[in-house]
Amino acid sequence: MRDVAIVAFAQSAHRRRTDELSEVDLLMPVLHEVLGATGLRANEIGFTCSGSADYLAGRAFSFTMALDGVGAHPPISESHVEMDGAWALYEAWVKIRTGEADTALVYSYGKSSPGRVRDVLTRQLDPYYLAPLWPDSVALAALQARALIDAGDTDEGALAEVAARNRTAATGNPHAQLTGDVPPGEHLVHPLRTGDCPPIGDGAAAVVLAAGDTARALCARPAWIRGIDHRIEAHSLGVRDLTDSPSTRLAAERAGAFDRPVDTAELHAPFTSQEVVLRKALGLGDEVRVNPSGGALAANPIMAAGLIRLGEAAARIHRGESDRALAHATSGPCLQQNLVAVLEGESAHA
Repeated sequence: MRDVAIVAFAQSAHRRRTDELSEVDLLMPVLHEVLGATGLRANEIGFTCSGSADYLAGRAFSFTMALDGVGAHPPISESHVEMDGAWALYEAWVKIRTGEADTALVYSYGKSSPGRVRDVLTRQLDPYYLAPLWPDSVALAALQARALIDAGDTDEGALAEVAARNRTAATGNPHAQLTGDVPPGEHLVHPLRTGDCPPIGDGAAAVVLAAGDTARALCARPAWIRGIDHRIEAHSLGVRDLTDSPSTRLAAERAGAFDRPVDTAELHAPFTSQEVVLRKALGLGDEVRVNPSGGALAANPIMAAGLIRLGEAAARIHRGESDRALAHATSGPCLQQNLVAVLEGESAHA
């Protein structure tokens, strides 16, 4: 098994609408940027993996069209996950670890603007008992927020502070969609206000992974993936404690997050209440800088926001602003599926 690192990261400027752009138009500048950062050409990449959702595109096998952004020639070793790009990164990591490739390109994208995201996401639910009721994603997040408030873990004022901190941090992120002083707004679904919810928008992201000395040759300070794991909660919300996230805790444990303290955490928490749950599950105190990029409350391109958390954590290591960072990605209602990775800079390599 070989050491694997993230050696480059790029993302689009996240916008509310990109009607003038196709998925390929959205992706191509990002792919050119991430490859340009390493000096690699497309034919020098050993494996390519993408993450997206046909439900957003409204057509089957939409990811095959996005491959036009990678290039039709020469033929490539390619795979796709119908998930956030963070899970595509996991597949690429396995490929490199087992020696099937030395480098990998991972990308993901989502155009949320054409449809009604709150309804589209109901297709993630149990198809027999829950999905036919059409509870939308905000209503389900509100159930989780209410459970947290009733348990005494937070209140509406504390949730507003979470939103303010994330969006203030995002003022330093040129790619963020929503930054600065954003008012809490009216209740959307009680107790969640508009300020507690993520912006709807379009965006794309990409990373390049490499093994061992190849990573060192491509990047001055690679972000080594010291551990990565993903777990899932029970599908039925009725059998879960929505105030906790055991799958996040277990994934973090298996990834080695509790072995030594981290200095940075990029949490994929689209709703303010979900950051409360994740902080508790991961044992993150005030000494850890959480979401210096602004997190998903500043930009939440569906199917790319989780990969962006990994990319943002890696970029801080590349720049020397972090030595040991935790990155988290989620998918499904109320933090149903969770992935945790621990990244370290070269100087922190044990």
